[in-house]
Amino acid sequence: MPDTLNIGLIGLGVMGQRMLARLKNHPRLRAVWVWDARPEALSSTLQAYPELRAADSAESLIRQPGLASLYIATPPAAHISLSHAAFDAGLAVFCEKPLTVDFAAARDCIARIEREKLRAAVNFSLASAPGLAALQRAFGAAAKHPLGTLEAVHIELGFAAWPRPWQAAAGAWLAERTEGGFSREVLSHFIFVLQRVLGPAQVLASQVDYPADGLSAETGLRAELRADGVPVQIEARVSPEVGVPDRNRMHWRASEGEIELREWFGLSEQRRGGKSEPLGLFQGESDSLRSQAQADQLEQWVALIEGRSHALPGFAEALAVQETIEALLGAKA
Repeated sequence: MPDTLNIGLIGLGVMGQRMLARLKNHPRLRAVWVWDARPEALSSTLQAYPELRAADSAESLIRQPGLASLYIATPPAAHISLSHAAFDAGLAVFCEKPLTVDFAAARDCIARIEREKLRAAVNFSLASAPGLAALQRAFGAAAKHPLGTLEAVHIELGFAAWPRPWQAAAGAWLAERTEGGFSREVLSHFIFVLQRVLGPAQVLASQVDYPADGLSAETGLRAELRADGVPVQIEARVSPEVGVPDRNRMHWRASEGEIELREWFGLSEQRRGGKSEPLGLFQGESDSLRSQAQADQLEQWVALIEGRSHALPGFAEALAVQETIEALLGAKA
């Protein structure tokens, strides 16, 4: 039987809790050590998962013997320093996004990863999704272009409020423009898909709406980009008129058909003049595709830990996504 791979988790907010639930029944990945700066988060996690052990600090968790990998789900400011500490301990790193708030430090970290051939990846949920695979088959570098020439990409996002209700306990940083906002948290997933399929995107124009308080994150974004010569439009907003916590759509139009990603894992494909082939547009189907993608992501994590080939985004790819996001927001990367 393959060896168990012990995981340490730092950050027990929404994403940390979701990862614990996903790891619970995995045949090889086993959550063992946890830590969070908030005592109440640590206490409630130990009540829910009494088999876990609480470290005294992030540093002591990373030094625990027998760990194979560190999962980082803290606010972005700590990602790079925690990654370096994990690398020093010989651990593979799986980190939440956004990758960083310090682009120079991130570039130095990426240089170290490349120089020392370290194991590191960032959690973009669509990296293992069937929708991304369909787009790569249709429009990627090795595609035979069954839907013809790609003509345009359109991304639409809507939120009734930001942060979304299930993020209420994530901390104030998520609602503030310094580290948070829907562009970094949600749009980044779709920019990742765009750039994984087409390569780097250039921001041609961007208009961002901010509240007048000078602190809160963006409430609207309209932008034009170009990737591999293809025009890309983005429309996103926060408004009670949206009516649902989270709505998203990514439409790829080609000369002979189209592919649409909707509500994260929903997927449909249609050839020009032909019948639409929906896959995962309904709740049960979408949930099945989500489960499939999440299961595959964990297997990719195993491959990362073991030094095998995998499809998880590395730190360099994650930073390239974040550079595009910051350009959209008008910030200096």
